[in-house]
Amino acid sequence: MRGRRDERGAAVVEFALVLPILVLFVFGIVSFGQAYNARIELTSAVREGARVAALGGTASDVSQRTRDAAPGLTAGLITVTSTLCTATPAPANGTVTASYPFVIDIPLFGTRARTLTAKGVMRCGG
Repeated sequence: MRGRRDERGAAVVEFALVLPILVLFVFGIVSFGQAYNARIELTSAVREGARVAALGGTASDVSQRTRDAAPGLTAGLITVTSTLCTATPAPANGTVTASYPFVIDIPLFGTRARTLTAKGVMRCGG
């Protein structure tokens, strides 16, 4: 067998070349999942806040209900703005808009800060 070459280290070299790409994909998928979960939770929270706004709650009630409805997010980082149904003249809808800063951290790729926003609208009077 004269033509056979020594290939003992080939698998290690190939693994070393592919590993960074695999790490990037895995952490990217995890970060996307976390961002998507935060977005869904924020959307659900503004829906709860819009319900309070539509039923005649105060601005502090709306903000507190929105923050309480998102237990997986840091409540102090959620920024809430609202249009209440108790305003004069009364609007047709109670509206709540919330934003939340989210940091995406992927090894080998870097850290990116994004702001997630969601808007909830509900007709006044429920």
